[in-house]
Amino acid sequence: MSTADPTIGASPAEARPRVGRVLNTPLCLTTYDDFIQQCRQLVRRPQPTAVDFVNTQVVTMRRHHPWFEAITRDFEFFIPDGMPLVWCLNWQGAGLRDRVYGPTFMRLCLTQTPAPLAHYLIGGSPECGARLRAAIQRWNPDTRVVGAYHGWCDRDGRMEAAAEEQVIDEINRLSPDFVWVGLGTPKQHAWIHRYRGRIRRGLLLGVGFAFDANAGTKRDAPLWMQRRGLTWVFRLFSEPLRLGPRYVRYNTLFLRYLICDWLRPRAREAEAEST
Repeated sequence: MSTADPTIGASPAEARPRVGRVLNTPLCLTTYDDFIQQCRQLVRRPQPTAVDFVNTQVVTMRRHHPWFEAITRDFEFFIPDGMPLVWCLNWQGAGLRDRVYGPTFMRLCLTQTPAPLAHYLIGGSPECGARLRAAIQRWNPDTRVVGAYHGWCDRDGRMEAAAEEQVIDEINRLSPDFVWVGLGTPKQHAWIHRYRGRIRRGLLLGVGFAFDANAGTKRDAPLWMQRRGLTWVFRLFSEPLRLGPRYVRYNTLFLRYLICDWLRPRAREAEAEST
């Protein structure tokens, strides 16, 4: 792991968060409030901007799978969603007090961005979508959700042929400021990669589990587990058959790559001292 770099990806026209790296993924050193304010500025861009709320699986997949790194290469912002990433960044000197958890960020951002700002939802089942929209209205009745797609997507992020043109045309016609994409990893990344070139403007935010968590269709970990970095344990026991193999594979790879990155500069230092 390298030390935090405040200049990576900086734009002369916009103030951006400082950035640290874990497994070579540039992670924004930000907070809920700061990034919501950043989003208010980003929606003014005349082109789409891609944001992902990342956990250890995502940074590991970006390191391990060239195809996944390729489809996420053009994302402008990676936000640390998992506590293990915060611990890694703080070990580098980031000084973060908390993660920016996708479900919590989505709830806060939707509450604090009422009309005339507009939102569009991609993902979740029709039941999840209906419950999520009801929850959004409870949080803030002035929040403006202008449309949604709760249909099927394949692993490559492709929507059903009959819906594809309709959804993209609707997004461009309605011009939402926020397009929330809750398809999970890697579908949401593939969806953003596939369609961002056809979307004229707006923030495209990959938030994964946030749809189900905020709609109440799946239980989230209690706060004490979240604070201790145990969200994955709670979710593993909630969905062992689906999440078990994934967690075993990518948690192991994450630790392996983390140790390799820690050892590599020390090996170079030892080699330099011996010459």
